[in-house]
Amino acid sequence: MNPFFSSPVIIIGIVFMIIGMIVQFILKGKFSKYSKMPLYTNLSGKEIAEKMLYDHQISDVKVVSVEGQLTDHYNPLNKTINLSYDVYNGRNAAAAAVAAHETGHAVQHATSYSMLKLRSAMVPIQNASAKIINIIVMVSIFGGYFVFKAFPLDSMLYVIIAAYGVMTAFTFITLPVEFDASNRALVWIERKGIVNKKEYAGAKDALTWAAATYVVAALGSLATLLYYISLLNRRD
Repeated sequence: MNPFFSSPVIIIGIVFMIIGMIVQFILKGKFSKYSKMPLYTNLSGKEIAEKMLYDHQISDVKVVSVEGQLTDHYNPLNKTINLSYDVYNGRNAAAAAVAAHETGHAVQHATSYSMLKLRSAMVPIQNASAKIINIIVMVSIFGGYFVFKAFPLDSMLYVIIAAYGVMTAFTFITLPVEFDASNRALVWIERKGIVNKKEYAGAKDALTWAAATYVVAALGSLATLLYYISLLNRRD
């Protein structure tokens, strides 16, 4: 039996892939909509990020432009807020939301936010777990019969469960990190008058759907983990 290509795993993968695609489609629509909502302050994403950094007395983080769409992220290793071209130069509600959200991560870093520290500490283990899963999948595809003859299925399941356990924990730890960054962003842009009420509602809506992508990923990982645990329990 190949645990990666059994019907339940395939069904779980397809279901959450479809849900993820729907959420991504809605998210892109939201950002497209709110990118057409000009800010009354006429501030660009770059200016908003720099202003938020200044207000939080953070002077060692740079705001830079990167290629791509929805490629925005904060890099704690070189302390850079990386904004896509449309966000970096945009003067609209969508750009304000993304720029403030990514700056929220920089504020988390500067204030030693506990969940961000935990997430960062888990990155090497998460990467190793993902590699283990990829190796097992590749071996299952090209030499599954011989592998499962050589290694007991229970042993393989223990490895899969351990790896998926780490990956699932990582996705759930990511949730409060993302929610907190969005909350910091929304509180700040409202308090500082960066947006009016209509623009604030648009920024909040956009960030809510962005957070939904992380929720879907976490639930998909949990569903897969629970399936493998149930598969192991049935063999006991």
